[in-house]
Amino acid sequence: MSKPTIGFIGLGLMGGNMVENLQNRGYELTVMDLNKDAVDACVDRGAKAASSAKQLAESSDIVMLCLTTSAIVEKVVYGDEGILTGIKEGSVLVDFGTSIPASTRKIGADLAAKGVGMIDAPLGRTPAHAKDGLLNIMASGDIDTFNKVKPVLEEQGENVFHLGALGAGHTTKLINNFMGMTTVCAMSQAFAVADRAGVDRQQLFDIMSTGPSNSPFMQFCKNYAVDDVSDLGFSIANANKDLGYFLQMVEDLGTRSEIAEGSSANLQAAFDAGMGNGNVPEIFDYFRTLNK
Repeated sequence: MSKPTIGFIGLGLMGGNMVENLQNRGYELTVMDLNKDAVDACVDRGAKAASSAKQLAESSDIVMLCLTTSAIVEKVVYGDEGILTGIKEGSVLVDFGTSIPASTRKIGADLAAKGVGMIDAPLGRTPAHAKDGLLNIMASGDIDTFNKVKPVLEEQGENVFHLGALGAGHTTKLINNFMGMTTVCAMSQAFAVADRAGVDRQQLFDIMSTGPSNSPFMQFCKNYAVDDVSDLGFSIANANKDLGYFLQMVEDLGTRSEIAEGSSANLQAAFDAGMGNGNVPEIFDYFRTLNK
């Protein structure tokens, strides 16, 4: 059986490596990104470049998105030369980004009206895993649509989960990032308070890491707060965006999260202080200089 043709929009660190992995596995790709160098790198390996999302969708059995915000996803889908104007009946849209579930479900309904399926499939792990096809993929959507694209997802992910109805993947990813980024904020502030109180940060880590608070996130925070090594490859700006999406999601559910509100306020303050490009454990610097 021949492989489906794939259109891929969003060639950042993650998306670019995902495309390279698919090309290495023999897929025919059409790509699109504002970064010409990223497009050229894919074209040099045999991909075609699209001039619009409409053109890309017209030539693809599966359209994949790896974009940064729900607003950008909606622009790419609904624009005058957007995906919705060109996508073919029977094809599938896969959104690998971290998006607002309500937006995902709206797009899915509009695609379904054209006979097009949708899967939301946010990602876990790193760009290095993407290059080797070893991502964690949290997919959701109609089971028949999922099964249609599952063979391709399994070329991209070591672990491919189906989580239920459309939007469940994005919901799960936002909950996961709420837990992770709140943990990093709490641990980074713990190190900052220790510093202000005159408690040795290494000793604090030695004590805390022997108990149930120990985790990979604690290690990332210690690497920065104690060893000045910033090795958690996720920015304050992205964490701030995801916590904002989480808060919007819980509001849509008719509830609130005061814990997320606190973490979001800290991340926003660090972002406003010019720290947005730094990795999340670097919020330690914000907490260390924070005055009442």
